[in-house]
This record gives sequence, C-alpha cells and structure tokens, in this order.
Amino acid sequence: MPAATSSEDPGEAIVAAWRAESARLVGALTRMTRDVELAEDLAQNALVAALEQWPAAGVPANPGAWLMTTAKRRGIDHFRRADVLRRKVAELGHAGQGGEAAMADLDAQVDHIEDDVLRLIFLTCHPALSAETRAALTLRLVGGLTTAEIARGFLASETAMGQRISRAKRTLSEARAEFELPTGAERTRRLDDVMAVIYLIFNEGYTATTGTDWMRPDLSNEAMRLARMLAALAPDEPEVLGLQALLEIQGSRMAARLDESGAPVLLEAQDRTRWDPLLIGRGIAALRRAEQLAARGKPVGKYFLQASIAAQHARARRAEDTDWRRIAALYDVLAGAAPGPVVEVNRAVAHGRAFGPDAGLAVLEALDAEALGASPLVPSVRGDLLERAGQYEQASRSFTEAAARSRNESERALLHRRAQRNLDRVPGSG
Repeated sequence: MPAATSSEDPGEAIVAAWRAESARLVGALTRMTRDVELAEDLAQNALVAALEQWPAAGVPANPGAWLMTTAKRRGIDHFRRADVLRRKVAELGHAGQGGEAAMADLDAQVDHIEDDVLRLIFLTCHPALSAETRAALTLRLVGGLTTAEIARGFLASETAMGQRISRAKRTLSEARAEFELPTGAERTRRLDDVMAVIYLIFNEGYTATTGTDWMRPDLSNEAMRLARMLAALAPDEPEVLGLQALLEIQGSRMAARLDESGAPVLLEAQDRTRWDPLLIGRGIAALRRAEQLAARGKPVGKYFLQASIAAQHARARRAEDTDWRRIAALYDVLAGAAPGPVVEVNRAVAHGRAFGPDAGLAVLEALDAEALGASPLVPSVRGDLLERAGQYEQASRSFTEAAARSRNESERALLHRRAQRNLDRVPGSG
C-alpha cells in the first residue's frame, strides 16, 4: 500500500507519507537490520532527509518509495561504515560471503515487505515485554504516534514514556527477539496480544484520543488490513475471524461518521446509505465463518461477541429498526465473558435503548465512578441517558464534564454543543 498523496505542499505530503509508511519502513528495516531500535533510527533519518529536501526539490512522485529507498541507503551506509558490520553479517548467517555480497542480501531483504507490519506486531508482542509496554511500543512503531501522544493516552509523563519505549527496544535486542513470524504454540501464545494491539490501532484511528481530527482513517484502514492478514494466517480461529468481522463492520461506517463540515455524527444520526457495503459484506462473511467454527465447538470470546453486536447495527436499514433487545442481551453475555468498565458503559447504552433510560442509568450507576479515570466516556453516556430521560439540566452538566475531560477537539466541540442544547431546553434558562 504505497503512500499516495495529492498534496503539493511538502509539509502536508511529508505528514501524509509518514503516517502511511512509517510502520512499513520500520518493519522492512527491522527485517534488514534485525534491530528494531536501529530500524526506527534509520526511518527517522529518512524523515529528516524528506524535511530537508522536499521543500527545495519538490514532492517526489511516490513519497513512500522515496522514504523507503532513502532509509535503505542509510542502512547500507551504516553497515558499510560501522565496525559492527562483520558482527551483523555473521548474525545474519552471511559471514564469509564478502561485504558486497552481504550488502546485496541486505538490500534485497527490504523488498520482502508483504508481511513486515504483521511481523513487527508479533515482534512487539514478545513475551519479554509487559502488556502495557507492548501496547506503547506498537503505537509508536506501527501506529506512528509520537511519544507525547502515547504518554497522554497512558496518563504518563513524556519523559517516562520515552524511557519505557527505549527500554522496550533494548529488551527486545537483549532477548534476541526474532523478526520472523512465530509458528505453532508460540504463535498461539502471542495471538491474543496481537489481536489486542490491532484492535488498539483500529480504535485510535476510529476515535483519536488527541488532536484536531476525530478520526485517523489511515490507522483504521491499516488495522483492517492487518486483521485480514491475521485471519488468513489463522483461518480456523473464531476470535481472529471475529476481530476481522468487528473491524470491517465498524470500519464500514467511517464515511458517515463526519458531516460535510467535518463534525462528528453519532451512530443513530448517520446516513446509512454512506456505510460501505463491501466492508459490511466482508465482515458478515467473516462472522459467518466464525459462527460455523463455533458450532463445531471452537471457543469464542470478546471479538466474536462484539462483531455479533456490530452486525446487528449493520443489518438495521434505519436506526429505528435496530434490535436493541438483542444487542442488550449480547452485551450481557459479553459482560460475563470479558468484564470491564468499557463493556459496562456500552451495556448501559444498550439497556437504555432497549428498556428505557432509567435502565441504562441503573447499569451506569453500578459502575465505579473512577473505573475509567479521566476518560470522558462515562459522563458523556450519562448525559445521553439523562437527555433521553428529559433531565436536561443534569444532562447539560454531564456533557460539560465530559467536554472538560476530552483531549480531542472535535469530540470536545460536539460535547459542548450537546451541553448547550440541553441547557436551552431547561425552562427559564433563556
């Protein structure tokens, strides 16, 4: 998926190319160097070269290929210059073949990029790393997020997050972590973590935690591509198929999630004719295969259940046709299979739609008020349920609280609008 940008502005072109290609660059360079830290340095060097050269020389016809070629040359130069060349060549099993022959091999390796991003995810899901560190490193290397953005998402300081990411890369190096896709039991052991980080990448693209844009479609599209690839790698795993189905169906709504001005549009107000039928079809097909495997006794879990919920929305031609009772029942099962505060918040929404806002508020009230920390999710859902219950003043306060917690400008603006709309409905407020 080479980077394609129509922008003639060098700055915009560099940002677009980096977003589209950084993970592939790091993946291909890790294949070349067998060193994820060095790979990231080389990719960053290529980015710096683009910042220096594109404003003067113009944006190349294929920005992604330019970055790849530049990074590759920097990598080869690095090995030519450094004393470490002989050791690296020996590690790669090319000792004795001569420097130039080794260079040719190194050069060729960066052309085998088909699965490099997926390999990179398996690498960052190495058991030597903690779950939180795996997620942070994946967001950095695969998601292309800055250390500051990741630090905000983890409620950590930028310095601490930078140190954590550096330690993670050193740990992988010291563990001599292999870049090749694991097989057999080792692949099975890492599958849950790989699915988790692919879902994390999708969600960061679907609803960005920071910045001015509500969505980052490049990240969501990349996560869908990785989920398809993972499903091809493990076609008999219902959860993997469930993940693919979930991302495809949710991803089908992206074009309808923003209006013409770029403002967010919530699910029930979306123009469903703008949902992508191809993605829905792929998602439903993956879910059916998962259902067939489940019928033969294969275990299912949270991704399968969430995909089943997403399919209920996809099958409703109008918002009012949604089978909320079925969705509420599926969330009840999900709460038992994979309990957590986010599931409870979504269960509150489903119960509120299926049985009335008081039922939803009852689910929400049972949740620990601090379960999601400073996230705007709980107060925004409470505001929605209070609005539906006709408690406009309380709803306005909840939306205002949610807006104060949001770090995304588009989301914050939407929450402020809902707060004001409810305040306007309070008798005597005008």
